[in-house]
Amino acid sequence: MRRAGLCALLTALLIFLLNFSAQAQTHWVASWTAAQQLAEPQNSLAADDLRDATLRQIVHLSLGGTQLRVRISNRFGGEPLHFSAVHVARPVTTASAKIVEGTDKAVSFSGKPDVIVPAGADYLSDPVDFPAAPLSNLAISIYLEQLPQQQTGHPGSRATSYLIHGNQVAAVDLPNAKTFEHWYFIAGVEVATTPQAAEIVALGDSITDGHGATTNGNDRWPDLLAKRLQANAGTANLAVVNAGIGGNRLLLDSLGPNALARFDHDVLAPAGVRYLIVLEGVNDLGMFSREGNHSRAEHDELVRRIIAAYEQIVVRAHGHGITTIGATILPFVGSEFYHPGAEIEADRQAVNQWIRTPGHFDSVIDFDMVTRDPQHPDRMLPAFDSGDHLHPSPAGYAAMAAAIPLSLFSPSAAATQPQIAFTFDDLPAHASLPPGETRVEVIAKILAALHDAHMPLIYGFVNGLAVEQHPGDVAALKAWRDAGNPLGNHTWSHINLNQNSLTDFEANTTKNEALLTELMQGGLTQGADWHWFRFPFLAEGDTQEKKAGVRAFLLQGGYKVAGVTMSFGDYSWNDPYARCVAKGDKDAIATLESSYLAAADDSIRHYRQLSQTLYGRDIPYVLLMHVGAFDARMLPRLLELYRSRGFEFVTLQQAESDDFYREDTDLNLPPGPDMLEGVASERHIATISRRLPVIQFDTICK
Repeated sequence: MRRAGLCALLTALLIFLLNFSAQAQTHWVASWTAAQQLAEPQNSLAADDLRDATLRQIVHLSLGGTQLRVRISNRFGGEPLHFSAVHVARPVTTASAKIVEGTDKAVSFSGKPDVIVPAGADYLSDPVDFPAAPLSNLAISIYLEQLPQQQTGHPGSRATSYLIHGNQVAAVDLPNAKTFEHWYFIAGVEVATTPQAAEIVALGDSITDGHGATTNGNDRWPDLLAKRLQANAGTANLAVVNAGIGGNRLLLDSLGPNALARFDHDVLAPAGVRYLIVLEGVNDLGMFSREGNHSRAEHDELVRRIIAAYEQIVVRAHGHGITTIGATILPFVGSEFYHPGAEIEADRQAVNQWIRTPGHFDSVIDFDMVTRDPQHPDRMLPAFDSGDHLHPSPAGYAAMAAAIPLSLFSPSAAATQPQIAFTFDDLPAHASLPPGETRVEVIAKILAALHDAHMPLIYGFVNGLAVEQHPGDVAALKAWRDAGNPLGNHTWSHINLNQNSLTDFEANTTKNEALLTELMQGGLTQGADWHWFRFPFLAEGDTQEKKAGVRAFLLQGGYKVAGVTMSFGDYSWNDPYARCVAKGDKDAIATLESSYLAAADDSIRHYRQLSQTLYGRDIPYVLLMHVGAFDARMLPRLLELYRSRGFEFVTLQQAESDDFYREDTDLNLPPGPDMLEGVASERHIATISRRLPVIQFDTICK
């Protein structure tokens, strides 16, 4: 008998050790979480509701797995809480209490069907075999015999939950159940998945929590980001969990603990965290505005403390190996609750500038730029506004999710991130100058912005006539060369091939070569190839004879053609800017700035969609820019825009090594269509509409 008992004990111990070892080797990643808070009275269940009651709550998973674990919570309870039963099942829909028959599974805790969770604690269940698909829904049913005095939950569920009396956790349906849009006592779901899988935590306030999203629609921006990740093979192993709380703040408790106080629970505790997106601060600014007037020193101190809180988040995340991504604060002038004024808007701009500055966060997502109205950049774009001028609509959340570069999260996604080569035309001079500014100063500003952004070498295309007319401007070209950037041929006088003979065009191009030869002997890239040619006005000939003839001429001269596959008419802003500076019209200049960035952003959308339509991929793009005074002013922000859209900056040679450009660079081939619109026209494909700037360039500041 003793020997039999010892064998049984050893067998049980072996089974325990095997199970423990299996669990220890399983890779767990949180697929869904809800940030917990003390449910305030208006969002609490009545005592009668939670006596002898079943709660069925539906959550939306981001990542799938073969097994799952449920995290239940009594984090804000003042006494131990007894969970008599917890079950999981597959719901029929997101808006129904009915579950799919045969999918119900009981969840255990240390092998038992019930658990007593201490006050202030969370509790993780045993693993349960439950194959769950990515982006699927899960019904969690819990049975409570008695209501706790302090309820832990998440008021902003944007999902329908169900309550009915009696232990009905396994019931297929809960007819006549009471409904509400809150979650209680459920904090997370983890899935067993591949070792490469990881998690992105979205830490934020109501804009991350999804105020303004569709009930049961799962269309908050983190939901839609998860959907994008799953559609991309390089990021399909990533989960997104939502750690947003409505009304949350960085510096003070409000609805829920402040972001620093809840950091350990909501960012560090979930399994598998590798990335953190931080979108916090609008409520700190907004509540400050509601308190009344403050001195400039008090505003400066608020900005300083917000930035210090960000720094704390970055340091703490880095201490756990978590990559931290800062998101700019959305515009909220016009908010019916906060009524922010000019000083609060200035504070928001100061905070956003810090977020955008390299070296603070590991990367940046510019939600401000995505959602703001180009005509009123302190306000949300009406199409993205839920109506309260503070929270985005479902369309706004979709735009936010679409603007996040997937390359932030995965090396395999980075391999498919779009590439772009910047190029500048009309060196040394383009358009009018504002009073007191010189061509050399314009070039210096452009070079400084390129240097600060760590850009690769940039080709500038030269018109020598400008140097003949203004000899002092040769200093601008020498500065370009001294910075290491190469020069290319743009003809002597910016001649239009379509309006001139081929003979005149060839002579004009040849006349430019002596200046280029001289300039390209010096600089950091001594002897670099200047045999790149950009057609003025992008006019490659209005007849087949001209097109074939100019290609033969360029081939004989050893040229390669610098194509253009992205542009937004940046030159249009330079002359109006010079007039507005002369008049001192700051409001008009602000309008020019916002419309310029909006046009650039729309061109990104336009050309990327066109490239995908034509080729099913992003070709490497070549961007046409000009050396105007307004371009110089806007270049730092423009580079930030392209970087926030996930672009990798490459050289002209790298971009045009792609097969798309073969017809341009190999002049032995017959002429092909110019730009992506030309390809679309040749294939009889309708091009995507573009939003033109709502601005009258000819009349502004006149």
